Amino acid sequence: MGQILGLGITHYPGLSIQGNLSRRIKICLADPALPERLRSVDNWPEAMRRQWGTDEGQGHSDAHRSDMIEGFRRARRELDKFQPDFCVIWGDDQYENYRDDCVPAFSVLAYDSSEVQPWLHNQRGTNSWNEPKDKSFTIRGHRKGGKHLAASLLNEGFDVAYGYKPLHSGLGHAFVNSVLYLDWDRNGFPYPVVPFTVNAYGRYLTVTEAVSPTPSKGRSLEDADEDPPGPQPWRCFQIGAATARAFSNSPWKVALIASSSWSHSFLTAKHARMYPDIESDRRYFEALRAGEWETWRNTNLEQAENRGHHELLNWFCLAGAMAELKRKPDEAEFLESWITNSDKVFAVFRPPLS
Repeated sequence: MGQILGLGITHYPGLSIQGNLSRRIKICLADPALPERLRSVDNWPEAMRRQWGTDEGQGHSDAHRSDMIEGFRRARRELDKFQPDFCVIWGDDQYENYRDDCVPAFSVLAYDSSEVQPWLHNQRGTNSWNEPKDKSFTIRGHRKGGKHLAASLLNEGFDVAYGYKPLHSGLGHAFVNSVLYLDWDRNGFPYPVVPFTVNAYGRYLTVTEAVSPTPSKGRSLEDADEDPPGPQPWRCFQIGAATARAFSNSPWKVALIASSSWSHSFLTAKHARMYPDIESDRRYFEALRAGEWETWRNTNLEQAENRGHHELLNWFCLAGAMAELKRKPDEAEFLESWITNSDKVFAVFRPPLS
């Protein structure tokens, strides 16, 4: 019988770059489509004003960055203690391999390995490790494990896609960043990875080409020719449960990892795309922490999109897996952030002692 470790992390791009993580607030303030009331700090939610402070959020940015790094170090210690045969990572494809020629709801990537150069075309700034622009990383895959997963899901009636090589741009940043962050101290990442892609951006995948909408861009989306939607959150929950079954009946030790931040400000139209839905994040976090899975199981896509929970679809997969295994987290931490685009959550679901 297989053993399963559950982890929840983020692939937040800002963490990979030096500088103030709250730079999006200035972008919003300079945008002519931002509602006038939000141009005054006095009209912001109190917690948001506190995080912005008198230093344009630099103090919060520094503390938030430190908290995330420590979260990744804890997650890495759990991986090293567990010593998985491979990791399955649920992550969203943001117009990287999901493009006009093929957009599945889900895809299991049974690659042998991937060579990535994350800084080669980076325009954001200096990376957090001061690594050279041409630095290359090899991320090992696990084709046999990926094929086993795809076959198990198909046999259960989940019509997933699968692939042995990328269509366009190698591994998406959700997976690359997850590995880079789990190896924050650059000791090497020895664990093979089976990427499990989710079409989290659904209706706006090709319309935005995954460029974060500003208030002005968000206004233009109202009249856009939308794509078909992404998968329902409850379906992600179901496919996560089936993934847990697939590996419970396998010979492997597997880490199931959900990678995303939670509500994203640029996806939360009701907040003028300036700050995330903290209240909803808190509600789902408390349900996660308590192992109260009905809140997750019964969510539909309209509700998720209203809350900026598009990328949380990755965590719905993890929630379904942990519900199937009848677990709640041994550790869970909520990192609240009104001004860095998103809240972040770290969670650990350890396997029972044998």
